[in-house]
Amino acid sequence: MDTWTSDSDEDFEWGSDNEVVDEGTRHNSLPPSGPSDPPIRIHEAMTGPSKKACEEGPSRPSLVCYFMGMGFEEEMVAKAMEKNGEGDTEAILETLLTYKAIDKAPSDYANSPNGCSLTSDKDNTDDDLSDMDDFQDEEFTEDLSEKDRKLLILVEMGFPTDEASSAIKRCGPNASVLELADSIHAAQMAEEPNCHLGESPFSSSAEEVRGKKRRSTEETNGKRKRFLAENEPMVCIPNPMIGFGLPNQRMCIANRKIPDAAIGPPYFYYENVALAPKGVWERISRFLYDIEPEFVDSKYFCAAARKRAYVHNLPIHNRFPLRPTPPKTIQEAFPMTRKWWPPWDPRKQFNCLQTCVASAKLTERIRNELEKYGDSPPQRIQKYVLDECRRWNLVWVGQHKVAPLEPDEIEMLLGFPRDHTRGGGTSRTERYKALGNSFQVDTVAYHLSVLKDMYPNGITVLSLFSGIGGAEVALHRLGIHLKTVVSVEISDVNRNIMKSWWVQTNQTGQLIDLADVQDLNGDRLEQMINTFGGFDLVIGGSPCNNLSGSNRHSRDGLEGKHSSLFYDYFRILDLVKCIMGKNL
Repeated sequence: MDTWTSDSDEDFEWGSDNEVVDEGTRHNSLPPSGPSDPPIRIHEAMTGPSKKACEEGPSRPSLVCYFMGMGFEEEMVAKAMEKNGEGDTEAILETLLTYKAIDKAPSDYANSPNGCSLTSDKDNTDDDLSDMDDFQDEEFTEDLSEKDRKLLILVEMGFPTDEASSAIKRCGPNASVLELADSIHAAQMAEEPNCHLGESPFSSSAEEVRGKKRRSTEETNGKRKRFLAENEPMVCIPNPMIGFGLPNQRMCIANRKIPDAAIGPPYFYYENVALAPKGVWERISRFLYDIEPEFVDSKYFCAAARKRAYVHNLPIHNRFPLRPTPPKTIQEAFPMTRKWWPPWDPRKQFNCLQTCVASAKLTERIRNELEKYGDSPPQRIQKYVLDECRRWNLVWVGQHKVAPLEPDEIEMLLGFPRDHTRGGGTSRTERYKALGNSFQVDTVAYHLSVLKDMYPNGITVLSLFSGIGGAEVALHRLGIHLKTVVSVEISDVNRNIMKSWWVQTNQTGQLIDLADVQDLNGDRLEQMINTFGGFDLVIGGSPCNNLSGSNRHSRDGLEGKHSSLFYDYFRILDLVKCIMGKNL
């Protein structure tokens, strides 16, 4: 998946996935959207009843009353609001929970020589994500307070208290909030195997975002009726995420059925984040001919996790992997780091590679703190460092020194050629963003490998949301000649990277690059199909911005501003199939 980007979205917080950052579950306003009573009971269970009753009235601000109703002292609330400002309720809540966790007065905590700075660093201009808090001399975060914090967040998300508690017990205290939320969804699905999914797939909000009038029911040949079917089974995410099988292993027994309307050519391949909001993959599957998604974690193909789902009508037998086989562990990928790796850092693989990196201030603080204790820091320091290393995928580059991955290192992990995103006016920030939103080439190539024998003379590809050309690189590395590629990508930076790769690899086929999928209509597609003789493969992954757990602000699913472009993938695929069917 290579995510749609726009230079006009400077205020949008980019993030490609959700395995690391818990903040994806936050809400920005109070009171919470879920039931009002359970959060109060949770806080009372954590802190005990408030010593001061909060009486409604003009003399006491409603926000102070709200937090006092949770059981926090008025003085503590005032301190937290002074530190974070009245507008950031989430920061206030986290500050209060931290005060409670360490059982220390705010004034003493703030003045502690190694106290935790509860304000976010703003020097990380690469992205809107900020560093976590500093170290502290008291116990950093005890298991109980961490459980309570996650329990509170889950309840504020609207989950019942008992289900949230059960999820924490099932997944363990170190599970992210998103993983816990997905666990609750899975448990709910197990109890209710059938789910009412009869809402219209074309909502009014999605129509407004796209600004395009969809074709009528008659024009879709009655297919929309199938999309509106009720009592569809829920899509369950498997564990482990190995799809229909891995290279050099026996293929799983799969009861895979491709409806007649979906049998290729043209073949299609759609990708997006696996851990999407509830109901997203059910809807995607229904739109894409009721084909069940293939869930795969790229940690089985490289040294970094990338939990993705793929809906496609490709054959699943006789797949083969790219050669040479990429390294599967951090030490294999970066052997020079082995001598600096502390024994208390058990990581073997990276978490999902994000579109942003840790700031220099964070890595400096880690080094300064570790130097105080030498090679055996206390448990609380080890835990903090490990949390930050996992969150930001930091590597050890010297004694007590960690650093973020460089863009060329991420290129290698994702299967791109060295310097694929380098030069040509591409900034360091743009490289991180482009790579964080890209395919993992080895994973995708394994799925596409079945096309090599099917198209010995080359392939004609319609590549939607092309990004930096992950699909094209995969096909090229498989030895499949690219006769014609129509690449549709809105980012100028990504289009330039793709065109540069095309030239650098001496492609003899034709590259046609377009800017916007929404401008690709039936007339233009019919003209292309008549010119090229049709498309052999329609591939792409629409933006994951509103699906990813690292998006704190607008995880709105397929109705979000960016991720609603999935409907354009379906629209274009349906047009291609109709036009090519008519020309037979």
